[in-house]
Amino acid sequence: MAGLPRSCRKPEEALLARKKSTTVKDVAAAANVSRATAARALNGYGYVGSAAAERVLEAAARLGYRGNRVAQALRQGDLPIIGFVPGDIQNPFFAKVAHDIDVAARGSQHSLLIASSEEDLEQERALLDNLRALNVRGMIVAPASGKDNQHLARLVREGTPIVLIDRVLEDLPCDSVAVDNEGGAREAVEHLIAHGHRRIALIQDDTRIVTARDRLAGYINALQANGLPVDQRLIAVSSSTVQHAIDATIRLFSQPERPTAVFTVDSVMTTGALLALRSMGLAVPRDVSLIGFDDFDLATFTDPQITVIAQPVGKIGPLAVRMLLDRIRGLSEPPRHVRFPTRLISRGSVSRIFLP
Repeated sequence: MAGLPRSCRKPEEALLARKKSTTVKDVAAAANVSRATAARALNGYGYVGSAAAERVLEAAARLGYRGNRVAQALRQGDLPIIGFVPGDIQNPFFAKVAHDIDVAARGSQHSLLIASSEEDLEQERALLDNLRALNVRGMIVAPASGKDNQHLARLVREGTPIVLIDRVLEDLPCDSVAVDNEGGAREAVEHLIAHGHRRIALIQDDTRIVTARDRLAGYINALQANGLPVDQRLIAVSSSTVQHAIDATIRLFSQPERPTAVFTVDSVMTTGALLALRSMGLAVPRDVSLIGFDDFDLATFTDPQITVIAQPVGKIGPLAVRMLLDRIRGLSEPPRHVRFPTRLISRGSVSRIFLP
């Protein structure tokens, strides 16, 4: 049918083809108005004089114009959509939280748009602008930086409902759901100290990320509370990828005086540390003890199993959705901040050092 000359088509086929191809430009020409005026009249935004609006609607009906209903609904904020911007969707922590947010959102008849910032501040800004342009009803965000958050502050001032997860920005007046990152890190290091370790290494993220900064503070506080020096040679900064964590671990354990224990600030870095230690012929916990922040599947599949600081990941996403929906529905009380405690799960990756 599509290949037939126009003259060979049946009248109803020609009419159908015309309906499918009618554009806003066609409607504007038929109504003798500008394209912008036609778009405003058809989509119900901005000012259009009553006479012009009547001509546009009459022309649209006559030509069989059919607008993009989804695009219109997005522009008008009529679709029940919320956005989620995690730090890195490949991180098992954020993947689990994203799954839980999706389930909770669907249970409340909302759909979810997910876009990972990949811990890049400029990418985060662009993603939030895009979500705002789509008129999502609210956003759940894990900020890529503890600084330079004017873009988030602007959204809050404009009335966009926002809930922060995992990373708390004290100067941003919005709800948040996180865990006691500093307390969890402190407990991990104190556990190692209680087992006789004094040269305790740390593999951490860039401190512009709030969780990395908090976990570094917990590490330092535990050392200082026990009269131990903070040795910068034992602190390795690494991006949260397995390969970067491997490189950081090799640097730490290539020093003349090796650490006797290492604390990693997330499950990706724990995996990288395990692989690096194995490649160097170092056994856990015979040669080095290991504690990681975040429980994960591999932690119980290794031999020995890995001691971890566990956070209640399964509670974070559903609570964030409930808090966001409260704001979408008009809750106006002051910002709410929930901090879940962490829990040390002692397994077999920490050995005791007997001091002289």
